[in-house]
Amino acid sequence: MVRIISFCNQKGGVGKTTTAVSASAYLRALGKKVLLVDIDPQANATSGVGINPKNVKQTVYHIIIDDISPRNVIKQTRLIGLDILPASTDLAGATIELVKAKRREFRLKDALQSIAKDYDYIIIDSPPSLGLLTVNALTASHKVIIPVQCEYYSLEGLAELLKTITLINKNLKTKIEVMGTLLTMYDRKSRLNRAVAKETRRKFPGYVFDTTIPRNVSLAEAPSFGKTILHYDPYSHGAKAYRRLAEEILMIEKLSR
Repeated sequence: MVRIISFCNQKGGVGKTTTAVSASAYLRALGKKVLLVDIDPQANATSGVGINPKNVKQTVYHIIIDDISPRNVIKQTRLIGLDILPASTDLAGATIELVKAKRREFRLKDALQSIAKDYDYIIIDSPPSLGLLTVNALTASHKVIIPVQCEYYSLEGLAELLKTITLINKNLKTKIEVMGTLLTMYDRKSRLNRAVAKETRRKFPGYVFDTTIPRNVSLAEAPSFGKTILHYDPYSHGAKAYRRLAEEILMIEKLSR
């Protein structure tokens, strides 16, 4: 059965899109067929796999607003076995258009059901907000991974997101589980980073990945070339960290089944 995982954090600049793209690439490298869903109006995941959002005629917007079949929207990436449902800036207006739509919180979930059996994993890159697009990403997911930058403001955002997930489960009768929090942009030489990592593990025991993602120049450079870190610099510290993350995701999934 397909496993749908969303990468979510309402705070921007935490490495969410980099993590979604890189985790997708390494899950594919480990033998899984993967679909990356970009539901962020900034479309950074789309450009991050080498697809120009301006050249895409149909996107996730058309799936959730116009009921277009996902099969008509899916694009292949340069990594065979990793596909993407691309995004565009049209999604910025989708929140307003969704307000009066039927099953507005479940539009993405309903659409993905038709292609679920084609993939082992569906990875969703959600917007840095808690609006209807993010709610759609969450309700479509079995589990959520929360990237958290190693700074104190991120801890506050993490607590708010966990409350939101609890409210969604209660009010929409969903069963979204938090797979874990992922510490990103970690600098082991920074006393602050070490303190935040320690505090995160203390406050959320059992919900923090063993893998931490370091600050790494290659991770920052790869999107500008339209490449995943797997293609851009597979021997960098960042690439090795994301491979470990993909392995950890598979291990957790195996134990939970």
